[in-house]
Amino acid sequence: MQPLRGVTVVSLEQAIAAPYASRQLADLGARVIKVERPGVGDFARAYDSRVRGLSSHFVWVNRNKESLTLDIKDPRGMSVLRTLIDDADVFIQNLAPGAAERAGLGAQALRQRDPRLIVCDVSGYGAPGPYETRKAYDLMVQSEAGLVSATGTPEEMAKVGISVSDIAAGMYAYSSVLAALLERGRTGVGTHIDVSMLESTVEWMGFPMYYAYDGAEPPPRAGAAHATIYPYGPFTAGDGKVVMMAIQNEREWKLFCERFLGRAELADHPDYATNTDRNAHRDALGAIVAGRFAELSSDAAIALLSDIPVANARVNSVSEVWEHPQLAARGRWHEVQTPAGPVASPALPGLTDPAPRMDPVPALGEHTRGILAGLGMSGDEIDGLVADGVA
Repeated sequence: MQPLRGVTVVSLEQAIAAPYASRQLADLGARVIKVERPGVGDFARAYDSRVRGLSSHFVWVNRNKESLTLDIKDPRGMSVLRTLIDDADVFIQNLAPGAAERAGLGAQALRQRDPRLIVCDVSGYGAPGPYETRKAYDLMVQSEAGLVSATGTPEEMAKVGISVSDIAAGMYAYSSVLAALLERGRTGVGTHIDVSMLESTVEWMGFPMYYAYDGAEPPPRAGAAHATIYPYGPFTAGDGKVVMMAIQNEREWKLFCERFLGRAELADHPDYATNTDRNAHRDALGAIVAGRFAELSSDAAIALLSDIPVANARVNSVSEVWEHPQLAARGRWHEVQTPAGPVASPALPGLTDPAPRMDPVPALGEHTRGILAGLGMSGDEIDGLVADGVA
């Protein structure tokens, strides 16, 4: 399923947030032209070299795209970019705050030139506002959004282990572009989408924010356990492996006491009768539950929990996810080419097409000559731009 075939996206992008959004659009069939700096490219290309010499970040968010190198500070490079935008359906950018406007690529100017154009700006904090010009790396935004304060252990806060603020902004940019394309199909008019990492992360902070509504105490940091539901979190089995489990309601709690703990009387104990009671007495209850897990192997504990059934999970390492039996059974792994050879890549969630789009991760400037030729430039003209470092 490639419903965005025929849609052209020009993306002046770097790092994660905007590239993640444009990759989703590319996965659905859009032509995405990724504009990069000549000689250097998207700086995420140099974040690491873990995928056969390529950056893990870059390989993740850049399949299905064409790479065009342009120096847009050179009038010739800017002319090429404007020509591409004139023929595009969507323009995405996540340059430094104010850079797009200074270059004449602000949403108002572009949409005056082409009212059908959908312009999507992705930034750290948005404009206007006192944070408009601040650098907004993922950890900074996690911190400003309150996420770091809600994550970790009682003794030490922690960041989320993935670039969640970048991902949140990328997903809202992606979904907003899809909505704008639908709206344009009805009205014939494009729109301006303004996505900030801060606002995207704050939207995902709904539970802890409302829990602390009107000056109330925020939920405590509880490590890998749930902050306010108990028992809900990790327990170590007798073989040393960690099992996650979760009690969600009183029916599950009663069955858990009977069939897993072997202590039916605990279900109605005044200290544990409701989730509020269990949460208030989690240290004492935790010792009881931990003691039972210590009597069982992880496989036995999971079997007992599954038979009740109570939600449970193994705590996989990142490496083990590559071999996850559920992903294999659903055929989610595919192969994508990169400049360093083929690598495994998961299909876009939700798509059931047995052959999802898995075009290569591009080398820097790999499509420059082809794209410029498609604009009607001669070989000599292209050679001149390349020789001058403009393309």
